[in-house]
Amino acid sequence: MALLLPSLLLLLLHWSNAQPSPGYYPSHGLSPLRFYHGFNNLWGPEHQYVSGDQSSVTIWLDRNSGSGFKSNRPFRSGYFSASIKLQAGYTAGVITAFYLSNNEAHPRFHDEVDVEFLGTTPGEPYTLQTNVYIRGSGDGRIIGREMKFHLWFDPTAGFHNYAILWSPREIIFYVDDVPIRRYPRKSAHIFPLRAMWLYGSIWDASSWATDDGKYKADYRYQPFVARFTRFVAHGCSAYASPSCRPVRSSPFGVGLSSQQSMAMRWVQKHYMIYNYCLDPKRDHSLTPECWN
Repeated sequence: MALLLPSLLLLLLHWSNAQPSPGYYPSHGLSPLRFYHGFNNLWGPEHQYVSGDQSSVTIWLDRNSGSGFKSNRPFRSGYFSASIKLQAGYTAGVITAFYLSNNEAHPRFHDEVDVEFLGTTPGEPYTLQTNVYIRGSGDGRIIGREMKFHLWFDPTAGFHNYAILWSPREIIFYVDDVPIRRYPRKSAHIFPLRAMWLYGSIWDASSWATDDGKYKADYRYQPFVARFTRFVAHGCSAYASPSCRPVRSSPFGVGLSSQQSMAMRWVQKHYMIYNYCLDPKRDHSLTPECWN
């Protein structure tokens, strides 16, 4: 029996650290878009390849350019996702992003909801950064609302689904249908309510992306490649009828179920590496949602 105890303890430890099921899967039943049915190239067309059946797009960064794409229409709410595979090896300074924004419609006073993969050095994990900007808080004097995570899998080994669910009441970030962050609407002043477009891009952010800019993009390792597939943009466009209802985030329609909340707590306990609300260097009078 004594010989079995170490094995039992290891098994219990594995169970305690195992990813819990969220119990509800927002991505299920949503059909993926063909690329040109939902998107167009925004910049760097020579650094973008769309598969023949339009089921996937590959974008890359080299010393000449990066690349980006943009949805054909704006949305006022919805569920937005893509399965993404990142590049292994040295990717410091490189950002791969999937995000909502109205920067072109409201320059210098825009809203934005970000999923960003911060490049890394060999042997170190990618950082997944989520962020929310409201009415110019990403312009000029930056007021970010960053929460950063490591992942419980290797994002370079295969495709994984990353999603933003945005409704008039909340923003929820998902990884493989597991909620990792919920940003509820506590006030109209600190919540994005204007229509936004969906974007994807890869670009050089050497000044801040990896260890606050310590490691830069090194073009000896170019091209830096990101692959996207299974695009979903399901929700209410800016032109939809007022009767269009937001996508359900849980079995109850809004919020998270107790099982989803448990899964999110598991992610935040084991894999969250930064929370702006817990940063003592931040001026939290600028982020009242942290204490309200």
